Order: sequence, then C-alpha cells, then structure tokens
Amino acid sequence: MAKHPPVRQRPTAALGGHQARKRFGQNFLSDRAIIEALVAAIAPQPGQAMVEIGPGLGALTQPLVERLAACRAWVVASENRPQREQFAPDSPPHSPAMGPEDGAKWAAAVDLQPTTPKSDRLPSALTVIELDRDLAQRLRAQPQLRVIEADVLRVDFAALAADWPTGAGLAALGPAPTEAAPQRLRIVGNLPYNISSPILFHLLPCAAVVQDQHFMLQQEVVARMVAAPCSADYGRLSVMLQWRYAMEQVLRVPPQSFTPAPRVDSAVVRMVPLAQPAALHLPTLENLVRAAFSQRRKLLRHSLGRWLDEQGYSGHFDVQRRAEEVPVPQYLELAQALGARDGARASST
Repeated sequence: MAKHPPVRQRPTAALGGHQARKRFGQNFLSDRAIIEALVAAIAPQPGQAMVEIGPGLGALTQPLVERLAACRAWVVASENRPQREQFAPDSPPHSPAMGPEDGAKWAAAVDLQPTTPKSDRLPSALTVIELDRDLAQRLRAQPQLRVIEADVLRVDFAALAADWPTGAGLAALGPAPTEAAPQRLRIVGNLPYNISSPILFHLLPCAAVVQDQHFMLQQEVVARMVAAPCSADYGRLSVMLQWRYAMEQVLRVPPQSFTPAPRVDSAVVRMVPLAQPAALHLPTLENLVRAAFSQRRKLLRHSLGRWLDEQGYSGHFDVQRRAEEVPVPQYLELAQALGARDGARASST
C-alpha cells in the first residue's frame, strides 16, 4: 500500500465549523476538479433513483442534485424524526442537463402536486444516508433531499428500492416504472475507508435492485476488487464481487483532494451488476471462498481441501494449488456443485 507523509491539515473553518470524526472515517472530498470528474463519470439523469452513502458536507451532493432534480419534493427523516414537506419553488433548480422542454415538464409536474395525494407526489431528487447526527441535521435543511440518519450497514437497500416513491407526478417527467418493476437504484458515495469492505458485502445480496454503483475507496481496495488470478491483490474480495459485478477503476484521487487528507491514495470504482450471474447459494460461496483464502500461502489441500472434506464433498476439485491460482469461474462452479448436492439431499428427505 502506497503511504504518504502527513499532509498539513486545513483548519476546522475549512469544514464549515464541523470537526472531522475519526471514528466515522471522515475524509471530506474538497477538490473541485475531482468532484466534477466524479459527477461526469456517474452521469446522473433527471428522475433516476439515486442514493448517496455518507454525503458528509455535501461536496458531491449538490452537483448530483442539480443534475437529478426536475423539481423539489419532500424530505423524509428516519429514526423516528418527524416528516416534513417542502413544495416546489416558483422556478426549477438549475441543471446543466435541463433544456426548455425539461423546464416545461417541470412546470407540469409542479402543477400536479397540490391536488395529488401525498403518496403520489414526486420523490426527492436524492436520498442520502448519513450516520453523523450533526451532518444529518445540516442535510435536512435541503428540501430536495430525502435524509436517512442511520448506519448504512443497517439499511435494507432492497426495501428502499421497493418503496421508492413513484406516482402520478412522475408521468410529467417521462414513462413511470410499473408496479412490477420497481426503480433500480444508482448508489454512489465516498465510503468510510474503515468499513468499506463490510459495506460492499452488505450491498452484494441487493445487486438485483441496483443499476450501478460508483464508490470512492482506498486505491488498494479497488486494486483487490478488480484483480486477476495469480496476482498478489487477488483474494476473497475479488472473487465475491466479480461473481456479481463488472468493475473498473474510473478515477485515481490523491490525498490532497480531501480534508483532512488521508495518508493513502484513493480511487473511484464503477460497479455494474451482471445481467446473468451464476446462479448459486451465496452463503455457500462465502464459506468456501473464506476457507480457500484463510491460508493463502499454502496449497488449498491445507485449507479448502479440509473444508470440503468436512462438508462431505466427494467431487473433484484440484487442491494442489494456491487459492490465488483459481479463477473466479472455478470457484463459482464449485459453489454450484455444492449447492446442487445439498438440493438433492433436501429433496430426498
């Protein structure tokens, strides 16, 4: 991992009076050029169901809203806080993506609001998930946001997608999704580096309701995510995520782009769920991959081989090699074989 010497930190005033909290892994993106490049990579479009994890001071939030918002709607505050409504202003918010036609659609949507039941009003431009109470309070002052004050590891993204506000107002902005096809989420964020892997694993079972994900992470984590077999970076994270996503690094970010500056390089990764991933039992894949990489310097017969014996697996799998030498498809085939065996056992009882 490439580490950098400490960077002279900017005073608290640079954070609008907020004190960065180390326990939350707070490093706020502050480089305007990087922010613009990241937003360009995400390419948000009006009306899309977008969720930002860890918006912090809103450096990425505001430009996302400008591109997503066709009008303003309600803000939902979670954790038993009161719900508050804001109606659209007299003119549409500025968005480089909006033309004259979009402005007319915006006006039509606003006209629908006063006579439309609350459940059918337009959704907020952007949903944000923020754990820091002080930052969540600041975010609630922005009526175009739906604020969820919670630990992201406790958020049910499948339920969030299923409950995403659609309704009559959306007809003014374009074809509305049917009830049978809920909105697919676009998830973005500058993830706290101290819990980035748990967040990625938390999102894995929800990939079917996700259109894509763009995350700022440590450079070394992104390298592990996209690593090929027979490389030092190839490991459990590589196998688990490559089963479900097509991934690529889209941006490299130096420490100076943050306040306070981390001592490592960062990168932005794009994750697009595969249309037809291998059908398998996720816990089985998790367990076998964990066993395989538990002793990555040794041959698999000392780790995965013993685990397979414990499972009573009698099929063939070459354990005379190291975990990093096994391509992702072979791990998936093994998980499927184990799942088929377990399914056969269950049907015979």
